[in-house]
Amino acid sequence: QVQLVESGGGLVQAGDSLRLSCLASGRTYSVYDMGWFRQALGKDREFLATINRSGLGAQYADSVKGRFTISRDNAKNTVYLQMNSLKPEDTATYYCATRGGSGHWGTKEGYDSWGQGTQVTVSS
Repeated sequence: QVQLVESGGGLVQAGDSLRLSCLASGRTYSVYDMGWFRQALGKDREFLATINRSGLGAQYADSVKGRFTISRDNAKNTVYLQMNSLKPEDTATYYCATRGGSGHWGTKEGYDSWGQGTQVTVSS
């Protein structure tokens, strides 16, 4: 099992940028594809982005394509989510996860280990 800890969230204004980090420990996380999700109050967990184990391939949800960038540094056991041009509707708790589930990579069922989340609040 991989343990994941997200950080980097906070309160920002619309148009600002944030970079979230997800530090992995436990079993070697570099064997996993990784993903970022978010969950707003009262809503389901939403897929944002996934990156393969080498870091050379990524996929994004249409809602964040062009604004968010996923990357990883396997030497640091860390995956990142760079978020630019933030909007109030980006307000949510953000989670990283390992791609160990049996579902599609664009759904939460495709992931197994999850972090505790980091809160991002974007004011207008």
